[in-house]
Amino acid sequence: MRRRAFLAGAGAASVGLAGCTRFVPGTGGGGTADTLRVGTYQAFVDAPSTSAGEWVKTAFEERTGKTLEWVVRENELNEFIQRRQRGAPMEADAYLGVTPQDLVRADATLDDDTPLFEGLDTSQVENVGNVEDAFRFDPQNRVLPTGASYVCLVYDEGAVEAPTSFDDLLGEAYADSLLLANPESTATGLLFLLWSLMQKGADSYLDYWRRLLDNGVRVLGSWSDAYAAYSEGEAPMVVSFSTDQVYAAAEDQPMSRHQIAFLENQGYAYVDGIGKFATTERDDLVNEFTSFLLQPEVQRETAVKNVGIPTVSNASLPEEYQQYVKVPEEPVQYGYEELAANMQSWRDEWARMAASQ
Repeated sequence: MRRRAFLAGAGAASVGLAGCTRFVPGTGGGGTADTLRVGTYQAFVDAPSTSAGEWVKTAFEERTGKTLEWVVRENELNEFIQRRQRGAPMEADAYLGVTPQDLVRADATLDDDTPLFEGLDTSQVENVGNVEDAFRFDPQNRVLPTGASYVCLVYDEGAVEAPTSFDDLLGEAYADSLLLANPESTATGLLFLLWSLMQKGADSYLDYWRRLLDNGVRVLGSWSDAYAAYSEGEAPMVVSFSTDQVYAAAEDQPMSRHQIAFLENQGYAYVDGIGKFATTERDDLVNEFTSFLLQPEVQRETAVKNVGIPTVSNASLPEEYQQYVKVPEEPVQYGYEELAANMQSWRDEWARMAASQ
């Protein structure tokens, strides 16, 4: 999951820079029947602190005797969508790090004759029955969840009291207090927007956001921009992740500046997973790798390295981390059909409104 970006200081989502391909390590995109090529985002394999990618590669190869090759592109999943659209070679068998938003975007961009992903054979995937229903987002099982967290507010308890509702954020006590990554181009910003839509409804959410902007919420270009501004004390609250205290504990940060607030006792689920490219001829290897990713001990280790939460019910975080991982009373997220029908129009409407303010 993209929580590695959390420690890496990178955004939780990236937007459109066309770029080169990097294989980590690699053979220039070749490979044999025992070589699996998996696309992923850069921070998963080379974050400046620790990365899950190196551990996953080593553990998978030692366990199976197969070769795992990471395929990292500067434009991440968007570039694979573009290659599929052009009919260019994919040079990968699967992608790890697919979010519900990614899946909706891929389906909207490509036609039914050239899908990006095809359904995984779940009868050949071990432990799939223990994937939590709350984290499943693809009714066709093209993407299986492998990592999660929750979008929430992180706040400085020495500067503000914890807000408990979306309406609280409109009050004078929270004027000029909230930092947010742009919902038009980032995952955290978009999920916070979707969360507000659940609360305010499609007919009222823009009015809510006009009032929120009038109350001084600052919209920055990326999650890393927003979090950096928060870390530098520019505002006492930031939209971030419910695993923030894991980072704070690991980096010996004052916990008073890493408090978690779940508005309406909710948190919007941030989930990503693995999807099998429709063009692959290595179905069995993809199934084997997916089974590996869903094993409890692998879920446990990758969640720690990604500062996240396992997606299977029979895995838990180490005891020393559990006290720092916060879970809302009511996890929420839109289903695939709702996102496919509305996500882009909601985001476009928000962008037009924000530009007019």
